[in-house]
Amino acid sequence: MRTVKSICVLRLSAIGDVCHTLAVVQAIQRQYPHAEITWILGKAEATLMAGIPNVTLVTYDKKTGWKGIWALWRQLRRKRFDYLLNLQTAFRASMLSLGIKANVKIGFNRDRAREGQWLFTNLKVEQTASPHVLDGQMMFAKAIGVTDLSTQWYLPISEQDRQYSQQFIEPQKKNVVIAPCSSKKEKDWLPERYAEIANFLLEHNINVIICGSSSTYEIESATKIHQLAPKTLNIAGITSLKQLASVIQQADLVISSDSGPAHIATTQHTPIIGLYAIHNPLRTGPYNDLDKVVSVYDEAILQEYGKSWQDLPWATRAKGKDLMSRISVEQVKQKIVETFNITL
Repeated sequence: MRTVKSICVLRLSAIGDVCHTLAVVQAIQRQYPHAEITWILGKAEATLMAGIPNVTLVTYDKKTGWKGIWALWRQLRRKRFDYLLNLQTAFRASMLSLGIKANVKIGFNRDRAREGQWLFTNLKVEQTASPHVLDGQMMFAKAIGVTDLSTQWYLPISEQDRQYSQQFIEPQKKNVVIAPCSSKKEKDWLPERYAEIANFLLEHNINVIICGSSSTYEIESATKIHQLAPKTLNIAGITSLKQLASVIQQADLVISSDSGPAHIATTQHTPIIGLYAIHNPLRTGPYNDLDKVVSVYDEAILQEYGKSWQDLPWATRAKGKDLMSRISVEQVKQKIVETFNITL
């Protein structure tokens, strides 16, 4: 077996993608338990990943621009890694990689590399037949000799965060978390339809928790759902990412669009009903719950391009106005019925 002493992982964002990367990092640790691993990631993402055993987290805030890049290079100037795994195709990440010393710099193959990433790496991972982002990331572990490519997650949550989150859980009932907001409004389902689902769950004596960040948009979205389903519990803006992970860990189900909380749920082994129209759920869906996805992506792609997504580039998005509105309340109810074995 080869000796790997030091690895630098470069994956800055977003929340869902770093949840995928966590599985890659921990697969590497199983193969090379004594390897020194440094992970460069965004500030918000670092708060979620804090405390991962035997991994040094180095944060980069993209708002700092070149000043932040120079600072990161200075921070790592005395380090030389066996491998740099550049799991982010954004040009910013490629520029960051220039100042990181490594014997081998690994990037995506031409099928998935974008923004000229192949110009900044000297070894490309092999192409995987699976369209999922996580399977593509896992090829980086394979490229450095990892043989157990199974997806396993351990995300540490402190006892303090666990205790804080327990106040939102009703232990005598089933608990469902609704995460209505993603990184782009076009990927989000209608608040009034989430409210219909919330009221349906409440009718079945299920505790419904609405989550979200402290951004104006997410607070407004959560508030609108709560107004239409007033017996729900609105915790938008009052949890950290770790605390949200703990809420999700204790819940029985998450209902969400293509969002960070959906992928946090995967790390916590909590089932997810994912709602998709813009992105291919087989590419970006909740990894262990693709059977629970409600998707209109295939039909939107066929209507727009006149061909199936299999005949188009890997990251093709569906375009159109209000695509998420094509997902009906009845479709989501049916998935809930299948998951909880309740009646409509």
